[in-house]
Amino acid sequence: MAGSNACDSRVNNTQKKLLECVTVEGVREHQAAFQAIADANGGVRAAGTPGYDASLDYVVAKMTAAGYNVSVNAFPFVYVALPTLQQTAPISASYETGAFTGTGYGNVSGNVTAIDINLVPPRASSSGCDGAFTEAFVGAPIVPDPGGPDDFAGFTAGNIALIQRGTCSFALKATNAVAAGASAVIIFNQGNTPTREGLIIGTLAPFVASIPVVGASFANGAALSQPGSTASITLAPPQNVTQYNVIAESKDGDPNNVVMAGAHLDSVQRGPGIQDNGSGSAALLEVAEQMAKVKPRNKVRFAWWGAEEAGLIGSNAYVAGLSAEERQKIALYLNFDMIGSPNHVFFIYDGDDSDAVGAPAGPPGSAEIEKTFEAFFNMRGLPFKGTDFSGRSDYGPFIAVGIPSGGLFTGAEGIKTAAEAALWGGTAGQQYDPCYHLACDTFANINLTALDVNSDAVAFSVLQYAMNTSDINGAKGKGNFPPLSGGGAVPGNGSQSGLHDDHELESE
Repeated sequence: MAGSNACDSRVNNTQKKLLECVTVEGVREHQAAFQAIADANGGVRAAGTPGYDASLDYVVAKMTAAGYNVSVNAFPFVYVALPTLQQTAPISASYETGAFTGTGYGNVSGNVTAIDINLVPPRASSSGCDGAFTEAFVGAPIVPDPGGPDDFAGFTAGNIALIQRGTCSFALKATNAVAAGASAVIIFNQGNTPTREGLIIGTLAPFVASIPVVGASFANGAALSQPGSTASITLAPPQNVTQYNVIAESKDGDPNNVVMAGAHLDSVQRGPGIQDNGSGSAALLEVAEQMAKVKPRNKVRFAWWGAEEAGLIGSNAYVAGLSAEERQKIALYLNFDMIGSPNHVFFIYDGDDSDAVGAPAGPPGSAEIEKTFEAFFNMRGLPFKGTDFSGRSDYGPFIAVGIPSGGLFTGAEGIKTAAEAALWGGTAGQQYDPCYHLACDTFANINLTALDVNSDAVAFSVLQYAMNTSDINGAKGKGNFPPLSGGGAVPGNGSQSGLHDDHELESE
C-alpha cells in the first residue's frame, strides 16, 4: 500500500498504482461523512430531504476539489414523506405504518374507536363492512345500503376508526368510515394466518378518501384497540420538488467514447443508507479522487444518482434526457449498488445470461464487462457468482436503450444459502444485509473485507475501460491495458435477483 502522501502527488495510471492508493480507509472516510450527514438530518439521506441535499453538496465539493468538471443534473420528483402513527394513551408508542393508495392527507389526533373487531382466534372479521355502503363482492361497485346492518352505529364523529382486515374490500371499509364521520382510519391486519400478521398497506381504488387512511400490523392494531386509546397520525400530501444527480467528468479523454460509472446517493426514508448505498457511493468517490490526475484515453463520467429508492427516478431522467447522439457516445455503464453487505456474496451482473436463470442477457458488450470483473476476482483467487439484471438498480435505464452494462452487488434482502456460506463465510439462513432498508443501516453495517475487495474491483474496472474499450466497441485502446477475459461463475447456484423491489400492495 502506498503512503497517503505518495498517492496525493502521483499519477495512478496503472492498475498497480491505483489499487495501492484506493483504500478501504478512504472509502470509510466518505461513509463516515454520510453517517454524519444523516445524524444531522433526522437519520436519513432520502431524496427530497435535507439529508440528500447535504449528501449532494458533499459529493460536489469533493469532485470539484479533485479537479473534475462537475455538474448537477436536475429532474422533477414527487416527494412523499413517510406517514407516522403514534399511540398516545393508555400507553405511548410509535408504530410502523404506511399510507393506503387513495388516502387523504392531514394531521389527526383523537380517540380511537374499534369497529366490530375480533381478536379471538380464528379471528374471522367483517370489521367495517357493514355501514352506509355495501358491495356484492370484492371489486364490485360500492353502492348505498341505507337499510342494512351498521358496524358504525353509535360511532362518535371525529374519532379515529380502527378497522380490522377481512371479508370486504379496503375501499368499502374506508367508505363506510368516512360516511360515519371518522377523522382518520387505521386498518390493521387480520391476524388469522401467519401471512396476515405484519403491517398491511393496500389500495382503496376506486375510492379516493378525504381523510388519512393508514395501515398497521395485527399486534399494533390490538394494542390500539385497548379502552381509552388515543392516537396521532401525520400524513403529508405529496410535494413536487426538483432533485439532482451529480455528474463529474474527466477533463481528458475521447468525448466520443465515454465510460460511465454510477452509484445511487440517496437512502430510503427509514434509515441513513450507509451500506445501501453509501458503500457504492463512497467507493466511487474514493476511486474518482485517486484517478483525478490520470489522463484517460476515454472520457470518464462518474454519476451519483438521486431518487433511486423511489424507482430509479434520477437515472431514468438522465438517460431520457440524452439525445440519440449522446447515447451513442456512451461506450458502457458500470453500476455499484450495495458492495459491502455484512453477510456478503461476491455477485457480478450476468451480462451474457450464462446462468440461464431469470432475466436475459444485457445489451451486446455486457458479457465482456462481466468477464472483466471475473478476471479481477480470478486474479484475487476469490469465488464469485452471477446475479440477474432484474431492473432494480440504476443500470436499468441504460440497458433499456441498449448501452452495455455491468457491475457488482453483495446482496440485499435475499437469504444466504449453506453453499454460499461455505464459499464466502457468513451465516446461512440469514439475509445478505439484515439491515436492508432499515434504520440500522449505519456506519457499523458493513463487511470490511467485501468493501475492500469490491472497492478495488471498482477501481480496476473503471481504469481498465478508461484506457481501453476495444472489447466493447472496437475503439482503439492503450496497449498496456489489453482487453480482459476469463471467469466462470460458481456452478450450481443460479442467479440472485437484484435490488429494491417495492412491497406488494394488497387489495383486500
